[in-house]
Amino acid sequence: MKARSIVLLLVAAALGAALAGCKKSVPPNVAATVNGRAITYADLDKQYKRQFPQQQEGATQDQILFQKLELLRAMIDEEILLQRAEKLGLLARDEDVEARLNEIKAPYTQEEFQKQLDAQGMTLEELKSQIRRSLSIEKLLNKEIGNQIVITDKDVADFYNANQAMFRFPETNYHIARIVVTAGPSPDVRNLSGSKAQNEDQARKKIQMIEARLKQGEDFAKVAQAFSEDPQSAPNGGDMGFIPESALQQADPETRKVILSLAPGQISPPLRTQGGWQILKLIAREPAGQRELNDPRVQQNIRETLRTRKEQLLRNAYLDACRNEAQVVNYLALSIAPGFSNKK
Repeated sequence: MKARSIVLLLVAAALGAALAGCKKSVPPNVAATVNGRAITYADLDKQYKRQFPQQQEGATQDQILFQKLELLRAMIDEEILLQRAEKLGLLARDEDVEARLNEIKAPYTQEEFQKQLDAQGMTLEELKSQIRRSLSIEKLLNKEIGNQIVITDKDVADFYNANQAMFRFPETNYHIARIVVTAGPSPDVRNLSGSKAQNEDQARKKIQMIEARLKQGEDFAKVAQAFSEDPQSAPNGGDMGFIPESALQQADPETRKVILSLAPGQISPPLRTQGGWQILKLIAREPAGQRELNDPRVQQNIRETLRTRKEQLLRNAYLDACRNEAQVVNYLALSIAPGFSNKK
């Protein structure tokens, strides 16, 4: 009887331990986990303050939580891709990080650069970590996606035959790309570096850094993807497509004057805009008339268009596939809507 009591006590103790384990709360500092690796609320709050240094007047708690959920989702996606890069041995090397850091520092004195770090609440080591993450993800996407994109002659011909009107110009058209830097916080920045100027001084310094990189011969489209703050054109390398000459009449006089003065392939100096700065590139000037498929410019334009579309499609599909393989728990979401956590 005594032995039986001991067994019952042991069973009860085991059950108690198991139940305690089930009820064990998540550490209060963890906002999400990706394959067991934590994204802390401290990390989330730091990113949030950089994205929204000045909270919009009258913002409700629900609006703030919505912004944090959106930001956390982006941080989760970044962590998924970073872990993938790590698994494939594609983490950026120290020399690559230092090279990119030197490019970022180039327009500043040491004192000015430190002020920029202080304004963003960031240490030098945190900046290096961010650079390493960005470069690693860039290497991953170049390897996993860039090598899969093949545009055939048939693809080009099919696109032309289905879109001949695109290459019929009743007036002169200007194929323009641009890089935009705005002087204020925005939640809708989608460049590869996650870079966003927060005020007039940061915007001026950033456009100077971009201009320096372009003068050093860096590809305009890649710089636009990495740093432009225009959510519409940045993913396409700044490409705004063809703009008819009549539409230029609606642009501000300085922008119109610069576009009309550029030769194809030429890049403008930084131009002041109402909300910040922009740098323009005239890709091509097309006089009125129908462009035929055998025109090298038509073929190049179609290939670039198809490649951009394919790259965007593959990036989204690749990220979704990586999400499917990852074990993600969003504790912030569960804390906001706890009733959904037990639903099947």
